[in-house]
Amino acid sequence: MRSLGTRRVALAAGAAMAAVIALAGCSAGQVAETALLKAPTSGLNTQSPDGTLLIRNLQVAYNSPAGYPANGTAPLQVSLFNQTEQPMTVTISSRPQTDVTPGIVSAQQVGVGALAPSAEPSPSAAPPSAPALEPAKFTIPPLGTQIFNPGTGKNLVAVGLTNDLKPGYSLALTVQANDGEALDVLAPFQIPTSPASRAPGNTDENTESE
Repeated sequence: MRSLGTRRVALAAGAAMAAVIALAGCSAGQVAETALLKAPTSGLNTQSPDGTLLIRNLQVAYNSPAGYPANGTAPLQVSLFNQTEQPMTVTISSRPQTDVTPGIVSAQQVGVGALAPSAEPSPSAAPPSAPALEPAKFTIPPLGTQIFNPGTGKNLVAVGLTNDLKPGYSLALTVQANDGEALDVLAPFQIPTSPASRAPGNTDENTESE
């Protein structure tokens, strides 16, 4: 009969062998469950009340810690998926907020067009004219997709912000598919993928004195 110490050694050896086998299985092509997980996004994921329109990664594009000023223009990012076998007309707007809620901003217009130039004009130059916008109303083909990414093709923008729109705030939007029920959503301000740059420090602080 084995002693208690001998049995403990045998159990430990068995556990070590099981770990070796598990590692060998992973190296042979098995994928760990955590490897299948996708990185989280900061955008809103939702759908129309009838489920025919999927709204993915809806958010206000990040520009800087200061965000966008009142009366300014903010580009939006979103992916829209038509779940039906018929063309779908989607309209995006921004309703004025009846109740003033801190951190919630609306816009006078939501449209599709080019982004305004970001460069600051010289004092003697005439101010640049606002880019022409089409109404944010478009048709998605059957089982099709409509994607808006700032700086690529036509942009989805909110014009005439009612207040400053900055990190931690949200933009109030209304999305309607065909003539269905309108869906009120809040597009959050995008979380940057890297921290904001800090003010330059003393260039001599990391140098050794001779």
